[in-house]
Amino acid sequence: MLTKAPRGTRDLLPEECTKWVFLENIFREICGQFGYREIRTPTFEHTELFQRGIGETTDIVEKEMYTFSDKSGRSITLKPEGTAPVARAYIEHKLYNKPMPVKLFYITPCFRYERPQAGRQREFHQFGIEAFGSPSPLIDVEVITLAVFFLKRLGLDSLEVRINSIGCERCREDYKKALEDFLFEKANSLCDTCKVRLGRNTLRILDCKDPGCQKLLVEAPVILEYLCDNCRGHFDEVKKGLSALDVKYSVDPGIVRGLDYYTKTVFEIISKDLGAQSTVCGGGRYDHLVEECGGPPTPAAGFGIGIERLIMVLEANGLLDIPPIQMDVFIAVLDETYRDYGLKLLYRLRMAGFSAETDYVGRSLKAQMKYADKIPSKYAFIIGEDEVKTGIITVKDLTTGEQEKVPCEEVETYLKNKIRKGC
Repeated sequence: MLTKAPRGTRDLLPEECTKWVFLENIFREICGQFGYREIRTPTFEHTELFQRGIGETTDIVEKEMYTFSDKSGRSITLKPEGTAPVARAYIEHKLYNKPMPVKLFYITPCFRYERPQAGRQREFHQFGIEAFGSPSPLIDVEVITLAVFFLKRLGLDSLEVRINSIGCERCREDYKKALEDFLFEKANSLCDTCKVRLGRNTLRILDCKDPGCQKLLVEAPVILEYLCDNCRGHFDEVKKGLSALDVKYSVDPGIVRGLDYYTKTVFEIISKDLGAQSTVCGGGRYDHLVEECGGPPTPAAGFGIGIERLIMVLEANGLLDIPPIQMDVFIAVLDETYRDYGLKLLYRLRMAGFSAETDYVGRSLKAQMKYADKIPSKYAFIIGEDEVKTGIITVKDLTTGEQEKVPCEEVETYLKNKIRKGC
């Protein structure tokens, strides 16, 4: 057990980290283009934050949270999702005093105790954005569009945007009553999980993947028929905005999301690039979360993207074939006599902004050159007696095999001309 990662967690080795950094950089770039700034919140929070924010009857709070008491007896939970901690930070640091909307993004680990499977671990990671302070349906449009823009930038074309409105507290209660009346008459046909949900968290039954429940729900009341005028108008504007931006979407009344804080717009983005449908992004509007957590009334909207699942989809379509990182230079020395000269040149190149490496295990010159190829490096600088005496470095292009002589004082300029121009 000492040498094995806990179940539901995994190590990211250097080759995988290269893919993660690639995705993170693109996400940061696109968020910046949309005016979102990065925020980082703690790995754990007070348990009450998630009980109040997510909802005590949700599966996450009831079954999946990693909760423990610290040495002072306080109940602490590893964050199971990213939105509630950002809302807490928004309140604690009085970001509501800043010009609205406050637009934030994050890249964060999350933790849920559930059965590990492909694309889902107990420790997982999310890209997410949150926009606080605007009730406008155009913020909903922006949130959805940013997600689509990001996913398409990565090369995912087979995307389906599904949207719904779950209304406000008033119209949702009317719908909830109608749905419960419908389901109570057919309770015996529900799966065991949904029998428990009925009356406690009834809307979550709409998310059930059990074939029997899905068949039963075909004739269930549709929430869109119960929207008040305000919620219906908001949803119409969201659809209008998406159409104006040529973002294709479908209306799916079955989308409710699994967290209690959502209001009005909810959405999911489905990828068909795995041969089967896979939800790669989900989000919506949550106009009462900040207030529920102790802050001022604050409308908000956002989304989350599971990074592991996203990577799985990208790899299945050959969209993460990132070439290995090449070192600019490998410093090879004929023997230990010239080690100090080589080290000085190595650190001089590093301080000049080039990536440079050398041998640290006493390889022969021939073995050093093989190692330089495997790293891989673009060029090898070979240091021997002649190079030290004359100050003229032997440079070998490890791609073409060509060699040339370069004065030691000119190697930085040489590399800039070669590498920075893509030669």
